[in-house]
Amino acid sequence: MCVCARPSPPRLAKVCLGGRGARGPPPPQPGGAAEARRSGGGGGAGLARRAGVALRAMPAARGAARRCALAGPLLPVPPPPLLLLLLLPALPMLPAAGTEGKARSCGEVRQAYSAKGFSLASVPYQEIAGEHLRICPQEYTCCTSEMEDKLSQQSKLEFENLVEETSHFVRTTFVSRHKKFDEFFRELLENAERSLNNMFVRTYGMLYMQNSEVFQDLFTELKRYYTGGNVNLEEMLNDFWARLLERMFQLINPQYHFSEDYLECVSKYTDQLKPFGDVPRKLKVQVTRAFIAARTFVQGLTVGREVANRVSKVSPTPGCIRALMKMLYCPYCRGLPTVKPCNNYCLNVMKGCLANQADLDTEWNLFIDAMLLVAERLEGPFNIESVMDPIDVKISEAIMNMQENSMQVSAKVFQGCGQPKPAPALRSSRSIPENFNTRFRPYNPEEQPTTAAGTSLDRLVTDIKEKLKLSKKFWSTLPYTICKDERVTAGPSIEEDCWNGHAKARYLPEIMNDGLTNQINNPEVDVDITRPDTFIRQQIMALRVMTNKLKNAYNGNDVNFQDTSDETSGSGSGSGCTDDICATEFDFVTTEAPPVDSDRREVEASATQPGWSLQTLLIIFLSLVLQRQWR
Repeated sequence: MCVCARPSPPRLAKVCLGGRGARGPPPPQPGGAAEARRSGGGGGAGLARRAGVALRAMPAARGAARRCALAGPLLPVPPPPLLLLLLLPALPMLPAAGTEGKARSCGEVRQAYSAKGFSLASVPYQEIAGEHLRICPQEYTCCTSEMEDKLSQQSKLEFENLVEETSHFVRTTFVSRHKKFDEFFRELLENAERSLNNMFVRTYGMLYMQNSEVFQDLFTELKRYYTGGNVNLEEMLNDFWARLLERMFQLINPQYHFSEDYLECVSKYTDQLKPFGDVPRKLKVQVTRAFIAARTFVQGLTVGREVANRVSKVSPTPGCIRALMKMLYCPYCRGLPTVKPCNNYCLNVMKGCLANQADLDTEWNLFIDAMLLVAERLEGPFNIESVMDPIDVKISEAIMNMQENSMQVSAKVFQGCGQPKPAPALRSSRSIPENFNTRFRPYNPEEQPTTAAGTSLDRLVTDIKEKLKLSKKFWSTLPYTICKDERVTAGPSIEEDCWNGHAKARYLPEIMNDGLTNQINNPEVDVDITRPDTFIRQQIMALRVMTNKLKNAYNGNDVNFQDTSDETSGSGSGSGCTDDICATEFDFVTTEAPPVDSDRREVEASATQPGWSLQTLLIIFLSLVLQRQWR
C-alpha cells in the first residue's frame, strides 16, 4: 500500500489502494480486515484462508505502487496494523544469515575440557561465532582463542608421549639386553681369570705366584679391549706368549743366567720354534674372533639403544602441530568431543609428522640384519663362552708342550742367541721342579658354568634374536601403530562416524606413502621435503657405521685395526667357519724371527762367538733387514 502524491498541495493527492485513480477508502477485500473482524480471528483454517487472500492481494498492491510512481514519488506510510498481524503467522520463520537456528549447548565440551585439567573460566556455555579461530573451521564454535591455543599445545604434548610410549618396546629391548650381555661378558672374564688363578696356584704354587703378573696382564688387556680400549688383540696375544716363553725358558734352564737382552732374543723365536705347540695359533684365532664379535655386538646394542632413545623424542614442526590440533581437538571446537578421528585421516597426519623417522627405516633394517648375523656367530664358531671357560686348560696344555720340547727349544735358542752365562753355584744346582710336570684332566664342554644372573650365552642370544626380529621396520610402521590405538582414532572399521578434519563424515583423500619425499602432496601436513631433519640424518650415519663394524665382526675382522687393503671385509656373507679355524679369513703368516734385536747389540755379541763365519753374519744382517721391511 502506498500514497502517491505530486508536489501539489495536499488536497490534490490521490490515494492508491489497488485501483487506478480511486478516491476515498478502498473497497473491502474478501478475507481481508473486514472478514477478520467478522470472524474474530477464528481457527487455523480461517487463518490460512486469510493469509492466502492477503498474499494474493500483494501483487496488485505492488502494481498499483509502480503505476503511482509514474505520477510522483512514493511516500511510505505505515501499513494497517491488523493486516500485518495476519501476514506474520502465515510466513515461515527464516533464520538469520549464517545461523542454524538456536545456538547449541557447549556442555559436553566443557566437561571434556575440564577432564583435561583446564579451567572452565574461558569456556562458553553456548556456541559463539568462530571468526577468531586460526586452525579449526571458522564456524559457530565452543572454542575461544585461548582454548584453541591450549588444546594446540595439548595435542603436541600428547603426540610426543604417544611416540615415546609406542617406541617403549624397542628402547627397553636394547637397554635391558645391553645390560644383560654386558654383565654376562664381564662376569665371564672374571670367572675365567679366577679359574686360571686357582688352578695354577694349586698346580705350580710359588712358581706361578712369582710369575702371575703375566697372566693378570693378559686378562687386564682382554677386559680393556672389551670395554672399548685401543688394544690390538693379535699383538697383545703375541706379547703374552713371548713373555710366557721368557719366563718358561728361565725355569727350564735354571743353570744359566739370562740378561734382558738375551731374553728378548729368546722371545723372537716364539713363532719360529713353536715351543707351545699349536695352542697359541688356535687360541689367537678363537680369542680374536670371539672377542671381536662379543665387543661389536654389545656396541651394536649400545648404538641401537641410543638411536631409539634419541629418535623417539620427537620435536614436531609448526605444520605438524597445526595438523595434530585439527585432528585431535577441532572436534571439541565443533561441539563433538566424543568423535574420534578417522583412521586414514590419522595415518596421513602421522606420516607427515613422522616423515623423517620413516627415512631411518632402511638403515635401521640393515643394522638389525647385521646384528642377527653376529648373533648367529656368537651361537656358533665365535662363542666367547666356549673360548674363555677352558682357557686355563689350554694355556696349561701349552706349558706342557713347552716342557716336553724344552731340550730342542733350548738348543735352537742357544744356537741363535748364543751360549748364555752360567748361573751362580746356588742356581746351577736347581733343576725343574717336580710339580712342573703335573698334568690336568681334559676339559669337558658339558661342564660349562652358568654365569651372569643364571643364564648362558646361548639362552641370551636366542632371546635377543627374537626381540631384534620384532623391531624390524619399526619406524615405517610407527604411524600405523599409533593410529591403531583406540585412544587416538575411531579404528579402521568405523569410516562414517569419525572426524575427517571438517565434520563427522568419511575421510576421502588417499593415504600417503612412507618417507619424506612422499609427503609432497600430503593433504593434512605441510612438509618441506627439501629440508631433511639433520638430527635424523646423524642417526642414520651412526647406524651405517655400526652396520659396517658388525659386518666386519661377522667375518672375524676388527675394523679398528684392519688394513685399508683388506679384501675380507666383504658385505657380511662370511664362510661360517665350520672348521676349527677360519683359514680364509685368518691367514696368519709365520715368519722366522731373527736371532738378534734391532739395536744390533746382539749382532755384535754373536759375532764374537766361535764358529760364526762371515756368511753367517751376512745372513743375520739380511734377516734383520727383512724383519724391518716386514714390520
